Amino acid sequence: MKKIYISLLAVVLLFLSIPISMKAADSQNKTISIPTEILTGSTNSQQTYYLALPSGVSSSSINTSSLKYNGTNEKVALSIENGKVKVTLKGVEAKQRIDNVLGYYSSWNKPFVTTPGNSIWRYSDGIRWQINQWDQYSNTQKHNDINGLGSGVPRDNPPDMTVETKSDVSRDGVKWYNKSVDQVIDPASIIESSVQITVLKESLPPQYVSHNIVNGSQFIIYYNTDAAAKNYDAENLPDSWKGGWATGRRYRTWLNYYFTASANVTSYKYSGNVSFDYNLPTEPTLTGDVTLIKPNPNPAKITDKVPVRISVKGELQAYSDVANIKEWVFYAKKKDQNGTLQTKKENAKSLTASKEFDFEINKADFSGEEFTQNYDLSVIVRFNKKVNTKAGEIDSLEVKLRTSAGVYKNTPTVTFPPVVNPPAPKGKPPIARISAPSEVKAGDDVLIFGNGSYDPDGFIKDYWWDTSGAQEKIGNAPNGTTWYSQSDVGKTFNILLTVVDNDSMFGSTSTEITVIKPEPYARLSVGGTLKQNRKVILTNSSTSPTRFPLVPEKTYVVLTALTGGSNADIKYSGTLGQFETKELLFKQPGTYKAAVYVENTLGYSSSTSITFTIVPDVVPVNYFSMAGVAYRSPENANKALVSIDDMSYSPDKDVIGRRVWEYRYDSNNDGNFNNETWVLYSDANQERLNMELSQVGKYEVRLTVFEEFGQPTIDEFVTAGDRKSTNSDGQVQSERIVEVKNRAPEVDWSW
Repeated sequence: MKKIYISLLAVVLLFLSIPISMKAADSQNKTISIPTEILTGSTNSQQTYYLALPSGVSSSSINTSSLKYNGTNEKVALSIENGKVKVTLKGVEAKQRIDNVLGYYSSWNKPFVTTPGNSIWRYSDGIRWQINQWDQYSNTQKHNDINGLGSGVPRDNPPDMTVETKSDVSRDGVKWYNKSVDQVIDPASIIESSVQITVLKESLPPQYVSHNIVNGSQFIIYYNTDAAAKNYDAENLPDSWKGGWATGRRYRTWLNYYFTASANVTSYKYSGNVSFDYNLPTEPTLTGDVTLIKPNPNPAKITDKVPVRISVKGELQAYSDVANIKEWVFYAKKKDQNGTLQTKKENAKSLTASKEFDFEINKADFSGEEFTQNYDLSVIVRFNKKVNTKAGEIDSLEVKLRTSAGVYKNTPTVTFPPVVNPPAPKGKPPIARISAPSEVKAGDDVLIFGNGSYDPDGFIKDYWWDTSGAQEKIGNAPNGTTWYSQSDVGKTFNILLTVVDNDSMFGSTSTEITVIKPEPYARLSVGGTLKQNRKVILTNSSTSPTRFPLVPEKTYVVLTALTGGSNADIKYSGTLGQFETKELLFKQPGTYKAAVYVENTLGYSSSTSITFTIVPDVVPVNYFSMAGVAYRSPENANKALVSIDDMSYSPDKDVIGRRVWEYRYDSNNDGNFNNETWVLYSDANQERLNMELSQVGKYEVRLTVFEEFGQPTIDEFVTAGDRKSTNSDGQVQSERIVEVKNRAPEVDWSW
């Protein structure tokens, strides 16, 4: 009997809770990149990433069944969690030797510091100073008595001289890194014989002279006792020394250093991206939702009449100016019966509004065994001022809805799962709601949601599903997954749900789903940096029903240059065919086209294409600033010091990676530099230059800057010539000329 009832339901099934929008948001695809990284150590063999959603995408708008990891790692898990994409991957393992591993003191870029020094004491006679210093050859401390500077008593400072001190090299607290703060290397992986010490010369103190490293374990440091540097602290004297002019000082210096080494490590590489489909309106969009509150269950048995209550809700999306909302208007009527029209208004300044409508189905309205009443409903939102959209100005939006209520006289048209021994009613019954697509491809998983069901005075504790005709049953859970076979194409099936609340009261509802052909969906997207000579990532995220996958050998991708460049300017490794992501590089800017053809195991095919623009790599802007006049100084060997600041920059966010400074001298003082030869002054990428010039006269300065790519590239397809460069010849010439002069003598008249 149950199968007969199910068959009859295909004819008289009531259409419940079917949200329809006036302008459905387009289905779009997004890709979130997983940071490419190589981690070392067994603790990094598996990683979980929480990826923030792109701006404008909410987790509720994502089609979770479309979530897909694209990359070379093995996926462990992929889901939406706390508003982010959570993906767990196994690393791609590799064993390798890593050179130039950096050893810092406890944290990234923090050098080791040693602060050795010598005790230098003045005797009580006020003249002699005892100079204590280390003797590296005898590996002991030694001292000399030398008269202090000057001729008076006391002599305030020891003689200016180079002294020697010793410090042990320490690796206590060392932490090893593979070139970045995120890449920590296990100390056990370090190859001991490869450890080297590097002294940070840019941090050496002014009194520093030189240093030696003995057997990799000891520093011998030479520094000056120059009194003007005052590189000392007071030191307590032994009691036997006190008296007279005796005093003690500890002259000090310091040395900053770090270690380099090689390591044999097991590394784990992570990369790829996660793609998904989402629905997101891009301009004001009105969506509606209708819930059949009564009858419950639906269809219901009729005696004389059955009350019908319908809840209608409207929601305005992609719009925020609530002050411009004039009113909400709701309409409801029996289908094709204008005399039953009901109208209700809501003046709230809100992005959502809802109303309920009451109707009746009378036994006298029909003569057969069962009857289905269809209802037409609509929601209108009106604006005070017109709103601009792509289609033009509008002053209102409307969404049309429909639902149905059914009754029978003697025999139920559907059979819901029975509620065993239902108790006497204690409150309000729950409302059952199903959310499911109206169509599903054969062989594909379809998600059925019942978690929109609710209980007005409690909570729902049980869900009972009937998915007869489907290949899998849904358990007693709010949501579930099922699928339909290829032989079901063109058929429509019923999905039934009964919910039971905490009072053991129940509510039931049903919906329909139609099985369509299992055709694949061809889809391409482009990411990376759409710029000349940069890495562009082409993603083939084509899909097919789960049980009829794509045939990789029948996937074809074609790249074509449309404007600007040629097909020869498109660079990639390997072939275009069986890939999920392909790294591309375009040698010339222009418009390009990518097309894909896919075919699944049943022979169904699909194709699509996208066009995209590669922007040019812009040359850097070259500009520097310096004074127009500089004076020779006797204190600087009669040389003039010209300070020059480079203010060059890359307008498209590349990096200035090299600076070449040149000058030429107007040797015959005729104001013409064209017959002079350029002289290289610095090729050290100096952003601020102190140029020393000896001869009086005029000099022209030239700066040439070379860019490094500010975005990822593919090294095998680029040359040094692909890096943009420019010199300062375009700068106003007067700004590039400095005149070196002698300073006028100072005259002092005395009588």
